[in-house]
Amino acid sequence: MKSTPHLQAIRHGRPYESLDTVELCAIGSTTSVATVSQLNAGLIRRDISRQAPANEVFAGVSTSDLIPICRRAARLFLEEALPAGPEGHLQGPEEYVAALSSTTGLPYALCRSNMLKIAEVLTEMETILTGLTRGLNNKIFDLGYTCDKGLEVCFAPQARALGVVLPSNSPGVNSLWLPALAMRVPVLLKPGREDPWTPLRIIQALAEAGCPREAMSYYPAGHEGGETIATQSDRAIVFGGDATVKRFAGNPAVQIHGAGRSKVLIGADLADRWEEFIEVLFTSITANSGRSCINASVVLTPGHGDAIADALAARLAMIEPGELTDEGTQLAGFANPAIADSVEKMIESSMATPGAEDFTARYRQGPIRRDINGLIYLLPTLVRCQTMEHPLANTELLFPYAAVIEIPQETMLREIGPTLVTTAITDDPNWITDLMRSSAIDRLNLGLIPTTEVQWDQPHEGNLFEFLYRRRAFLRKSPPVHGTQR
Repeated sequence: MKSTPHLQAIRHGRPYESLDTVELCAIGSTTSVATVSQLNAGLIRRDISRQAPANEVFAGVSTSDLIPICRRAARLFLEEALPAGPEGHLQGPEEYVAALSSTTGLPYALCRSNMLKIAEVLTEMETILTGLTRGLNNKIFDLGYTCDKGLEVCFAPQARALGVVLPSNSPGVNSLWLPALAMRVPVLLKPGREDPWTPLRIIQALAEAGCPREAMSYYPAGHEGGETIATQSDRAIVFGGDATVKRFAGNPAVQIHGAGRSKVLIGADLADRWEEFIEVLFTSITANSGRSCINASVVLTPGHGDAIADALAARLAMIEPGELTDEGTQLAGFANPAIADSVEKMIESSMATPGAEDFTARYRQGPIRRDINGLIYLLPTLVRCQTMEHPLANTELLFPYAAVIEIPQETMLREIGPTLVTTAITDDPNWITDLMRSSAIDRLNLGLIPTTEVQWDQPHEGNLFEFLYRRRAFLRKSPPVHGTQR
């Protein structure tokens, strides 16, 4: 019988087995699938203060070297057995998918699609860097300066390392920190409790491909350890909800990835053709089981609100839980029952507020919640709200959920609030100008583009290069040649 792995911490490239451990069990079971080392905040703080050697390993490795390393790592991540525990314990791609699914509730199909997303980022690293730097020569990371349109420009690194506090809801979020290594910035990763697998597999793939091991640290830890990485790192990325956003608001050293509240806006010029757009709306809401910040949680339209809500509700109600191993299963369960309970209660209590109707209830058999083999599911839900002020109108939940609201086009941009991604379906040139100028929108898709569609040379949430590097004034004048007569 094969033993369960002990997922060790990695401190500046070296495995570290802590005496403090937790048992990670499959959802709805007491069966352990891994023992995970837990690092305390003091040890993490000490490592962060001794970061210099991790920076020095990049002295002989240029970004032009790291780009092909990333491409090799993509293949290894997808296809090969990689270390996942003490020496000799390897985890193949199918074992990784099975383990990830068992602890997160993601069906196998979504585990694999997230694997492909991560591999694509590694493969397309050169394109991504071009997008992040707006076309600067990659020597900017090696020399600190380069020539741009005939002018010398200089960028200074702002971090000895990038700390990342990861969630467990979607493995694909790991793609957001990957460019840091190609920019020659070490990473300090705190994995989510239910997904220690993905960041570890990425690190092992990169190390096998030739990335300096010392530049990658992996710290399974509790809340205090995550807080230490977030507050003690020179620069940090933190994933979380509104409470997390509020805690770090105004801190320029922390890039927060919270609720996206992404939206689809239908223009008055095309609203009568709404039936042509249902597929874009459906994909925006349901891709990756609604777990991403780029999933649409609101559809705004100047007309046909009831018809759009009814058509979407009929489609959403067809999505049912299935066996996690079934390649056709697209709905994820909740690894943490407390989160499912909280979301269900919030929806129930909010429905008591006048001005909202659950259109999926017209087609759904039974309640929104399903408990199957110890795994809790919340069935896809479409709510028709009368105003943006309703508590269900502009909220983001960790399953396929959206509200349809009918409001005039001229008030949409005043009411949408901060929005990570907006898909605007319109041909109105005047409104397109208004959309372009809106400070509420982080990323704008014009036309029939789902909010979930990503183009790698267009960063969708913050710019990691501008977060890790700062442009500075740079003047250079060569000294006179020795002995030159004036």
